[in-house]
Amino acid sequence: MKTLFILLTLSIMSTSMIYDFNKESLKTDWIIEDDGAMDGIPLGKFSIDKDGNGVFSGTNSLDNNGVYSSVRRQFDKIQTNENSKILIRLKGDGNEYQFKIKDKSDVLYSYMTTFETSGKWETIEIKLSDLYPSYRGLRQQNSKNYNRDSFVEIAFFIANTEKKSFKLILDKIELK
Repeated sequence: MKTLFILLTLSIMSTSMIYDFNKESLKTDWIIEDDGAMDGIPLGKFSIDKDGNGVFSGTNSLDNNGVYSSVRRQFDKIQTNENSKILIRLKGDGNEYQFKIKDKSDVLYSYMTTFETSGKWETIEIKLSDLYPSYRGLRQQNSKNYNRDSFVEIAFFIANTEKKSFKLILDKIELK
């Protein structure tokens, strides 16, 4: 009985890698989407640094109403459950970012939350059931928080109301 309990505990606590950045990672695995639809001029970019980390960086310009930049990655279905969490090892710049997932690639809305960065290496833990539905930055009031059994896309997003540079360094993204 004790062995069964230990095995169940380990399986509940185990993590699976969603994306592990390294020197062989391809920056083309990730897609930048800026506020170009509104003629904005945000200058987001994504690269892999000399240490093999993913780097989402740039400057949001308020010229021509540009206010956001994002980087996203699509996957084959990643299975989740009601207790699933995302663990992101990262180094931010003190800015607030949004983390978003989509359960289907053809839907307009996503499930999101915001997180603060400290300027130091840290692991951000995001409970999937805390993600709320959002469309164009607006919370969808008549919809429930994330309660799906899988997702197919993740994104990091930054929006500003003032001109600001940003840099988010990503080491790994795991599902727990």
